[in-house]
Amino acid sequence: MGVKLAELVPGKAVTLDELGGRIVAVDAFNVLYQFLASIRQRDGSPLADSQGRVTSHLSGLFSRSCHLMQKGIRPAYVFDGIAPALKQEEQARRRELKEEAGEKLREAEETGDAEAMRKFASRTGRLTREMVAEAKSLVGALGLPVIEAPSEGEAQAAHLVRNGKAHAVASEDFDSLLFGAPRLVRHLAATGRRKVMGRPVTVAVEPELIVLQDALDALSLSQEQLIWLAMLIGTDYNPGGIRGIGPKKALKLVHEHSAAQLFSAVKWEEHCSHPWEEVFALFSSPGIVDAELAFLPVDREAVIRLMVDEHEFSAERIASTLDKLGPAAGTGQRGLGQYF
Repeated sequence: MGVKLAELVPGKAVTLDELGGRIVAVDAFNVLYQFLASIRQRDGSPLADSQGRVTSHLSGLFSRSCHLMQKGIRPAYVFDGIAPALKQEEQARRRELKEEAGEKLREAEETGDAEAMRKFASRTGRLTREMVAEAKSLVGALGLPVIEAPSEGEAQAAHLVRNGKAHAVASEDFDSLLFGAPRLVRHLAATGRRKVMGRPVTVAVEPELIVLQDALDALSLSQEQLIWLAMLIGTDYNPGGIRGIGPKKALKLVHEHSAAQLFSAVKWEEHCSHPWEEVFALFSSPGIVDAELAFLPVDREAVIRLMVDEHEFSAERIASTLDKLGPAAGTGQRGLGQYF
């Protein structure tokens, strides 16, 4: 879901060329779900090999990673660990939505409604353990770091940026800002267009850079107050937030109250079964680990085994894309100084 801060947080356009020479900490689950939702066949079904195994996530991950590498950008993929207990409510809600979409998809298939099939099929994507394992194997074969977060991937990615090991977090969601990421890049796509989920159309998008301190200054907020604001709007730990309070009203309330006054004034306990301090702590003190980022040569044979031999991607397409990497495919681990 992610917190809905788009209308409040200022950002600026940035090109892939401007990000060249930088390391970006990618929220892996965020992009994998994006690929599962958007990389679909005309009837809305995901890409699959002859055995029916979904390959949309591999197609997107390979293309996106290679394109960024060609631009001199080094993605480091951060994978989620064990979700906090408070996130279980949101995860259950998402499962219910997928089940509802699955039922509507079956109805559309029975009636032959192609438009409805495309619409609901894109909402049924599930990221299995096997898919995650394949994604990690592909990332490793491309010579890129795989970072295992103890809990939330965006919290771990934010930690990498704060420690100077990466330039920015790459995610469509704003949550990494709540975890203190100094910089967030959204819409880090391989092209200037993106598919609209559930529809056979694309829209123009531009990569966007959000600098946390600029956002805090523009909103006249501290980091703690930004978290309070998000909690009023709704986060993965308290879905729905406080009924009747949108981003602008939340901002006004945060400006007018201390923490205790704020959550008392909005009657927090009537909207969330957990103390506000518990939700706040998940953002202010998340589970993280120190991690080193090693960039290695591309293992061309491993990529081909996974993509071509195992999942029947075009050998010509995979080889051609790897060829375009040039020096990126033949260098070993690099010093971090080259990327800042």
